[in-house]
Amino acid sequence: MEAWLKFSAPGITLPLGLGIGRLVFDALNKVEWVFALAILISAFMVKEKLLWLKTLAFGLSLILLIIQTLWTLPALDARAELYITDQPVPPSNLHFYYVAMEVFKVASLILFGIKHFKSN
Repeated sequence: MEAWLKFSAPGITLPLGLGIGRLVFDALNKVEWVFALAILISAFMVKEKLLWLKTLAFGLSLILLIIQTLWTLPALDARAELYITDQPVPPSNLHFYYVAMEVFKVASLILFGIKHFKSN
């Protein structure tokens, strides 16, 4: 949502918007890791028996976060750098992959939250 809104602001050029986006997505990724680690530490400290669906839901979101951190975000960052430095940028579906992963991540975290609060 941030990306679409940012480019609708007056005076925001593509290179400027991409520079802002790189900072925002880097910060958001770090925040996601803090929450993921907090959930993992909490699960180990409480030593609760995780239901298979709850484990699957969190595991899927964690796998997607790892993929985004190691592949999608660095690749999108490199593409943004090409745009910013006015170099040719080949076509790519990376944005679609990133958005799809976000949708699945949110859905799995919602399922995880529902299962967590139903079991408590």
